[in-house]
Amino acid sequence: MDLRSQLKVLRAHWLAVVIFTIVGTVAFGGWALVQPKVYAADASGYVDVVIGDGQASSALAGDNLARAKVKSYIDLGKWRTVAQRVIDQLGLDASPEDVVGRVTVTNPIDTVIVNVRAEGASPEAARDLAQAWISSMATEIADLESGADSGDSSAGGTPAVRLTEGDSAQLPQEPSYPNAKLFSALGAFVGLVVGLLYAVVRHLLDRRIRSTETLESEVGVSVVGSIPFEKMLATKIHLLPLDGQPVPRELFSVSEAMRELRTNIQFMNVDDPPRVIVVTSPVPGDGKSTTSSNLAVALAASGQQVYLIDADLRRPRIASYFGLVEGAGLSDILANRASIEDVTQAPGAAGLHIIAAGRIPPNPSELLGSGRMRSLLEHLSTNAIVILDAPPLLAVTDAAVLSTQADGAIVVVSAGKTTTDILRRGLASLRKVGAQPLGIVLNRVPKRRGAYYDYSYTREYYAPEAGASEMEDVASFGVEPPMTGTRRSRRSHSV
Repeated sequence: MDLRSQLKVLRAHWLAVVIFTIVGTVAFGGWALVQPKVYAADASGYVDVVIGDGQASSALAGDNLARAKVKSYIDLGKWRTVAQRVIDQLGLDASPEDVVGRVTVTNPIDTVIVNVRAEGASPEAARDLAQAWISSMATEIADLESGADSGDSSAGGTPAVRLTEGDSAQLPQEPSYPNAKLFSALGAFVGLVVGLLYAVVRHLLDRRIRSTETLESEVGVSVVGSIPFEKMLATKIHLLPLDGQPVPRELFSVSEAMRELRTNIQFMNVDDPPRVIVVTSPVPGDGKSTTSSNLAVALAASGQQVYLIDADLRRPRIASYFGLVEGAGLSDILANRASIEDVTQAPGAAGLHIIAAGRIPPNPSELLGSGRMRSLLEHLSTNAIVILDAPPLLAVTDAAVLSTQADGAIVVVSAGKTTTDILRRGLASLRKVGAQPLGIVLNRVPKRRGAYYDYSYTREYYAPEAGASEMEDVASFGVEPPMTGTRRSRRSHSV
């Protein structure tokens, strides 16, 4: 995964990463706030040796003796006798073991300093415990060095080595534990890591189609068109205007996408472009019928003769989209109950002819794979382009059967919905019967840049403003804008 892919994953799941980070910060910070506060105070002393003669050699020997003794005094700081002295001095209601667990005695390297850190439930308790502990250690060391605890009657003189109290313990201003800021920062870091892991795992497990690059690399079939998502099309079926009528601003990007799809189809094979095209999808709900209808309108708008045939003999839609008669159509032609001229309907666009599905037969697959169907397609494709709206590939075998009699199939998939696994299964059903997939149309691509989606809508800049009468011809579907001076329309390439 390169840097660009990583940024796409982050942009797609940035909200989840932010939420995990906030939750981690609040959780750790809140936990720290409810914990009992512990305060810490420090006291210190130093070990020195009493030198009688004041000679340099004696001073050096005394310093070496102090350095040797201080290491032993660190262990002495954990003695129960020291703890008992502190308990008696402060009147604590605790055992020596409990008090020892609240004190830490250390010695910086190559020094004769003894540091005592004591913890308490309040600043005063911590300060008093640290000060009492260093005092108790000094008393214990003095008794040991003078031999007062040995039982020797001659003992009790001045000790040669002693612990002198140094800096007194200060009253702590802030608790040493828990550190709310530190825990909050730790929680933010943990939340960020969890959020990033979530984004990566979600990306790896997400098999939905989101970009043309990923789609082409996954299935090995070219994307011939990308149709943007429009709320109008999500709530109601909308066809592009017929016979040069103005295109609503809301459908401008859709009309441009259909022009691009039309151009790509025409240039698939310049010498022998496809004449019979099946439009299908892996599963229902991907917008194949709307795509086939608008593609037929786009082809007819360029001056070509187009036959749009509703070959979905199970759930026909085309006649209702155009507001045409639904009772007669393809099934009547194949059953020899009507001729082509009898069931062909004109929706009002020059060059566009529609054959509805007709009555639903009990054997759709057999009819679509019959010799009469092949003869019908050969006859119509002589002077026109034939667009067949077929059932979904994985639902029934009708689309695969039709594709063997056509020049190929265009497969419509939904961005963010259709998975690559489902698309592979649909394409496999075509290849099993020897049919050729002409390309894939990525439908309902969100109009926002970012996340995984990479469709460009910069040409919407040329959409007509509401009320701009001088741009009505430019917005008319299938009519090219005139050239003014040296400027040239951005859309002229798609006709």
